[in-house]
Amino acid sequence: GERHAVAVDPELKASVLTRLRRIEGQIRGLQKMVEEERYCADVITQVSSVQEALRGVSRSLLRNHLEHCAASAIRSGEPETVGAMCDELVELMFRGAR
Repeated sequence: GERHAVAVDPELKASVLTRLRRIEGQIRGLQKMVEEERYCADVITQVSSVQEALRGVSRSLLRNHLEHCAASAIRSGEPETVGAMCDELVELMFRGAR
C-alpha cells in the first residue's frame, strides 16, 4: 500500500508545492529553449538551476522526514522498525550524495 508521512507541517507543504510549481515552470522554459535551439551553455546553466532548486526541495522534505517519520520510528524502539528506518536514511543520504 501507499505510505504516508507521519506529519507534514502545513507551511512546509505549501512552500514545497510553491517551489515545485516554480520548478515546473523552469522545466517548461527549458523545453522551449531546446525547441528554439538556444545556445547549449545557456540551456545547461538553466538545467543546473533546476537541479539546485530540486535539491532544495529534497533538503526540506528530508528535514521533515527526520523530524517526524524517522524520529517516530526510532522512538518506537522496535528493533525491526528502527533497523528499517536506519537503512532507509542511509539509502536516502547516499542517493542524495550522487
